[in-house]
Amino acid sequence: MESDFENNPAKQHPLIKVWNTHPGFLQSETKIYKVPSIDKIIAEIFSVGEYYHYTLHLPDSTLSNHHENVLKMHGITTQPQYLGDIIDLIHPDDMNFVQEAELMTVEMMKEIGFEHQMNLKSSYCFRMRIASGNYEMFHHQAIPTLKSESGQLLEAVNIHTNIQHLTPKNNYYVVVSGIGERDDFRQMQWSQQELSAVDSSGLSKREIEIISLLAKGLTTGDISEKLHISIHTVRTHRKNILDKTRCRNSSELISKAFEQGYL
Repeated sequence: MESDFENNPAKQHPLIKVWNTHPGFLQSETKIYKVPSIDKIIAEIFSVGEYYHYTLHLPDSTLSNHHENVLKMHGITTQPQYLGDIIDLIHPDDMNFVQEAELMTVEMMKEIGFEHQMNLKSSYCFRMRIASGNYEMFHHQAIPTLKSESGQLLEAVNIHTNIQHLTPKNNYYVVVSGIGERDDFRQMQWSQQELSAVDSSGLSKREIEIISLLAKGLTTGDISEKLHISIHTVRTHRKNILDKTRCRNSSELISKAFEQGYL
C-alpha cells in the first residue's frame, strides 16, 4: 500500500518531483533488507574506467561514504554533501534527460513491481564537469541498498564511471536490469519527441548478460563458472555476440555496448 512519504531534502534538486510522482518507488513492501557489503555492490558495476561511488540517503538527499576519486575526478576540494552538489556537476544541457531518465526508471520499476526494487539496478549516461573544467561522458548506476521496517527506501549506492574513452556520444538509453536473484533486462531510449522500447540488435538475454560480465572484467572461465555453462558455450556466445554487433574484439564490444545501451 502506498503512503504519503515524500523526499524532502535540505538542499532542493530537480529529481525530487520525479521521485514523489510515484510514492511506491520510495515505499512499497515491508521486507527488511540488510545493507550489502561494498564488495558485493562493486561486484555489480562495470570496471571499464575510473569511477567513484557514494551512498545516497533518500529521505533528505544527503550523501556519505564517498569514494576518494570524487575529489580528483571533478577537481573539487570538499566531499559533496547533498545530491544537489552532484547534480551541479552535470552538464546543464543533459539535465532534461536526467530527469526523464529517472522518471522512466521509476515507471519501469513500477511495471516490474516495486516489491522487486531491491534486486533492480538502473543505469544511463550523461556529461559531467571534470577537473580540467571540460565535460566528459559518465555512466551512472544506482543500486538500492536499504529499506526501513515500514518498507521506506532509505539508501542507494550511486556509481559514476568516466567512459569518455569508450564513447563521447550519448544515445539516451536507460536500462533497468536485475541483480542478485533477478535477471530482468529492460532497455528504453529517450528523445525529446518520443520514448521507445529498444530491440538490442537481436541479442538474447543470455548474450546481454555475458556482455555485462565481460564489462565487469570477468574471463571466459569466470563466466563459465558463474553461469554454470561450459567454457565452450561461453566462447560460442562470445563469437555470436561479436558477429551480431560486428565487433572485432571484447574491447570494441564493450565500447559499442555503451553506445547502444546494452549496459
